[in-house]
Amino acid sequence: MRQLNRQQISDILCGCAILGTGGGGELSEGFDYIDKAIAAGKTFTLVDIDQLSDNDMLCTPYMLGALTLEHADNYHHLPQTSQPSIMTAYERLKEYTGCNIHGTICCELGGANTAISFYLAAMIDGVIIDADPAGRAVPEITHSTYYLNNLPAAPIFTANEFGECFVCENIVDDERAEQIVRALAMVSRNDIAAIDHVMSVSAMKHAVIKGTISKALAIGEVYRNAKSQGIDIANQIAKFGGGLVRFRGHVVDFEFSSQNGFTVGTITIKGEGQFQNNEYKIHVKNENLWSQLNGEVDVTIPDLICCLDMDKKEPVTNPNLTLEMNLAVVILPAPKEFTTEKGLAAFGPSYVGLDSEYKPAV
Repeated sequence: MRQLNRQQISDILCGCAILGTGGGGELSEGFDYIDKAIAAGKTFTLVDIDQLSDNDMLCTPYMLGALTLEHADNYHHLPQTSQPSIMTAYERLKEYTGCNIHGTICCELGGANTAISFYLAAMIDGVIIDADPAGRAVPEITHSTYYLNNLPAAPIFTANEFGECFVCENIVDDERAEQIVRALAMVSRNDIAAIDHVMSVSAMKHAVIKGTISKALAIGEVYRNAKSQGIDIANQIAKFGGGLVRFRGHVVDFEFSSQNGFTVGTITIKGEGQFQNNEYKIHVKNENLWSQLNGEVDVTIPDLICCLDMDKKEPVTNPNLTLEMNLAVVILPAPKEFTTEKGLAAFGPSYVGLDSEYKPAV
């Protein structure tokens, strides 16, 4: 158990933005949540799940939707609430369950979604669990070790910026839960707060990937040190993470659109240096899911396809691309939990419509 300082949280969120493979939300949004909690005098305590009592209750808070919000003009007739919607969802959870929540588990690793879990834990004077069910950022509720271990998401407590709350219960399965919460997000400017997997430590501790927050902290430290010392951040991240720098070049084309509650698109990179005369294309559904080298399938989920802006020396989150952006593409190994038969069935090449076997890139 340890209390995290602002620098450590910054390193964690930067590490999460790298591991988020373009998704998981904006770093700036994540820091806003952290600073709100600090301004309220709150602290952030990180613990190993095995340090808790089996009867302690945990929950998984997050924001779900597309990466691009629908224009506010379409919702001008609705009231706006000043309270963060994740707190509204939490209040509804408390009313419904009567549970005393001891801490939170992040739904994924991402610049905003990890911070939201930290924020809620701090605001309720709870703890942050050093684990998550994804080991990266992922598009759907079913892309989790909760799902792989048959832990149902429902009941799910949701709230939007208009103060509207929805309790999703008696849901057939998690595929249906994804459809329902995604539909709620689509009528909430493509962004809705949700809290699911309200369960005891005993139910959850064998169904999460342990140590992922510490891993993000370590990667964030490597990134920060390389950046401050003028060392190539892509090489350092790849080396530390057991991955490789797969491509370098400048963005020559990109396109994104909101489809069915997701941000969908492609990024095209023209190679430079040792990658000259080559083209790399990344296919996005919130996250970077698969890529092509010169038209041939190169890397697929569950491997991590991480983009870095080599001029600004920052991780790139979708859809924040610009033409001529100088990118390095770092591939990091998939969490082993998703390389099993069941893991690949949920979050492997077939999910993106590829009729091919998963081949680890690293």
